Amino acid sequence: MRQLDLVVIVVYLIGIAWIGLRKAGRQKSSKDYFVGEGHMPWWAVSFSVVATETSVLTVISVPGGAYSGQAFGNVELALGYVLGRVVVATVLIPLYKRGGFVSAYQYLGDRFGPKLQGLASVTFVFTRLLAEGVRLFASAIPIKLLLDEFGVHASYRVIIVVITLITVVYTYLGGIKAVIWTDAIQMILYLGGAVLAVAVLSAHVGGDGYARALDAGRFTLFDTDFGLAHILTSPFALPTALVGGAIFAMASHGSDQLIVQRVLATRTLREGQKAMIASGVFVTVQFAAFSLVGALLWSYNQGRSFSELGLSSSDNLYPEFILHGLPVVVSGLLVAGILGAAMGSLSSALNSMSNSTVADIIHSFFRSTPSEEALLRLARWTTLVWATLMAVFACAFSASTGNVYLTGLTIAGYTYGALLGAFLLGRLVARANEADSVVAFLVTVGVMTYIVRGVKIDVTTGGTTVSQAIAAQWLVPVGVVVTLVVGGALSLFHRAPEPGRSASAGEGPGAGPDRAATTADRA
Repeated sequence: MRQLDLVVIVVYLIGIAWIGLRKAGRQKSSKDYFVGEGHMPWWAVSFSVVATETSVLTVISVPGGAYSGQAFGNVELALGYVLGRVVVATVLIPLYKRGGFVSAYQYLGDRFGPKLQGLASVTFVFTRLLAEGVRLFASAIPIKLLLDEFGVHASYRVIIVVITLITVVYTYLGGIKAVIWTDAIQMILYLGGAVLAVAVLSAHVGGDGYARALDAGRFTLFDTDFGLAHILTSPFALPTALVGGAIFAMASHGSDQLIVQRVLATRTLREGQKAMIASGVFVTVQFAAFSLVGALLWSYNQGRSFSELGLSSSDNLYPEFILHGLPVVVSGLLVAGILGAAMGSLSSALNSMSNSTVADIIHSFFRSTPSEEALLRLARWTTLVWATLMAVFACAFSASTGNVYLTGLTIAGYTYGALLGAFLLGRLVARANEADSVVAFLVTVGVMTYIVRGVKIDVTTGGTTVSQAIAAQWLVPVGVVVTLVVGGALSLFHRAPEPGRSASAGEGPGAGPDRAATTADRA
């Protein structure tokens, strides 16, 4: 019977590539390749944003976390993310849409000059290479376990190569249109799988199962421990989730090209704002659905521990139920959904890295601008280059040791504060110039590297004191403060730029903080 599940998975992989190519059409310019000429519907873009930020580990770890005591803490996190997206939609998206940009970092080029634009883009592509390489290898871990159950014994490297090859076919040929449409389908598939799992579990446990999970605290939403050490180290502490989470979302969704590129593909500013805010709502629903799966699995398994269930970790809980608690074909669909989560985040990363390479690095470091035909060819070739590098990096991880999940989580802490801080420096400190911004950016990355790697806080739990790192949500506001303080202080040592002149030295293309708006007015 497992052959039917395999047929479902193979049909899905072929079908998603075919749909992506059909929906993409034929690109005639690099702008069409990267932002679809700004003609994508907001709801599809919103689904793509959600699929982009959702990895395989999100799909399988949220149910396990809800089962083991995190309850609905991830929904609490999502509420903070919604607040941050509202700010991004209000403050930053108008800059990008009115400026007619295809990259978030083009604003930095207009405001400060090409050096910061290039620096931000280089930081983005290499940070994304590391983060997505780790993500790709981590995604192969549960997929290998699932395929082993089906009798398909493939190594991590084979899984990584196959996922990359299938994904790169529609990403290379179809550009952002293919990425957005396939992301939307993949999000519907894995979220629909969670809804289906909830329906099956509800039929098993009934109303009594809901009541038992509620009494056991599996539906707890807010963490109201307001101890300072807990707030600084726990991602689920209420102030951390709401305040820190909101600022973290401002960085991840307002200054990271991975997400901004999708919003730039919408038709109008209004639709871009709708896509951004709606993505926060959809993420909240997604976390609620997967958390509910975990709570119901707790009742389904009568609260037994993972070791009693014969599981090595919480991440095995949901895959185990998919394989042994659901009918044939249905389990194949849910495994396809997990593959979809891996492919969605990978395709988005490849297209955005290619975008930033062409739109930011090429334009920043080369005086002459290639023709549209040359830029389109370059866009596709850089997609292949980044795909190859990412697969090689992910394959190298298969022979390493260490917690790849934690490695992936900490990477953003090095750079998100500097990226968001650069945007805010441009908006809030009118006299800051290119030199100020570049120095502030580099200093912030150095300071955050020290904090991420070296700063620990002692937390006492149950009479035991352990040293824990600062919660990821607080790393971004710390980095923003460092950037603003350093950049603001440096700006005091020179004259403010004259009105109508670039904030950077010389007569470059920038014209101060509101140059993006004047560009749109002339257009």
